[in-house]
Amino acid sequence: MRFEDLLGQTSGWLKGIGPNSDIVISSRVRLARNFTKIPFPHWGKKQDAEQVLVMAENAFKNTELLRDGLFLRLDDFDNVDKQFLVERHLMSTEHATRSNQKALLVTPDENIAIMVNEEDHLRMQVMESGFDLDGTWNIMNMIDNRLAELLPYAVRRDLGYLTACPTNTGTGMRGSVMLHLPALVMTRQINRVLEAIAKLSFTTRGLYGEGTQASGNFFQISNQVSLGQKEEEIIGNIKGVIKQIIEHEEKARESLLAEHKELLEDRVWRSYGTLKNAHIISSNETVELLSMLRLGNDLAIVRDIERGLINELFILTQPAHLQKLENKKLSANERDVKRAQIIRERITK
Repeated sequence: MRFEDLLGQTSGWLKGIGPNSDIVISSRVRLARNFTKIPFPHWGKKQDAEQVLVMAENAFKNTELLRDGLFLRLDDFDNVDKQFLVERHLMSTEHATRSNQKALLVTPDENIAIMVNEEDHLRMQVMESGFDLDGTWNIMNMIDNRLAELLPYAVRRDLGYLTACPTNTGTGMRGSVMLHLPALVMTRQINRVLEAIAKLSFTTRGLYGEGTQASGNFFQISNQVSLGQKEEEIIGNIKGVIKQIIEHEEKARESLLAEHKELLEDRVWRSYGTLKNAHIISSNETVELLSMLRLGNDLAIVRDIERGLINELFILTQPAHLQKLENKKLSANERDVKRAQIIRERITK
């Protein structure tokens, strides 16, 4: 597997399959881990970071689920390449911005990614398509157990795993689910739902996680606290909240079909028509139109396009992906033209 191969494949978590995949894009479990006797990345020196890189790479090679992964030293990548990895949800913006002595491990299906020397020595994530937090956690747990045999994790009996940010101390776990909630937005119920889950110590972010706003009716919901809770408790709490949100979205969709079917169908078909025929289209407009097309597909209004393809277009039409496809830097206007071309070609096949 080579870095260039990523552009020609669909990430496993984007396949549009799995439980409740009409509403749940993906499920993710992330763990933060650090090594003993080595300062956290923000405090460590260059030689500390290099030591972590060597230790991590050797451990990955001796872990069955990771040994076939691609180990990328970010020092070797330009800004477009790093943004490309951010757009694919394989690493954070912070990891891309400050990239000296940092690395990323990516498995061939892109369902597993591990950032080395981000905020913590290791930031590990497993992502699966659909609503499958249990399956996601089982994979992560196997990886973590094996790495614990190979690496000197920083852990205390009274506090749990030690992390750079105190809110992650304990299990070091963050579970999150990416939801597509257009009906709750259209029926103006979304704020009430988000306010309710905030009171339960859950946080809501946009398509690209921390620091991003919701766009295209996508909402990433995750736990805020890991200290004092077992991993299974965290997973169970998230599942309970997400099930309720799914029910609210399903009822909102039923309401739209029953009371505003013609208006809904008009918005869906107008979105589809614009996407099939536009020759210049911005990133923001693309996300909004694809969101309506996805809703139309989920409700069987549009039947000749696969959910997985629509999911893929959300990522493929991002700026770095367009420049990788064209193999050169593009101005904003050139990206708008290229974006429209890619969409026309993909959805009219």
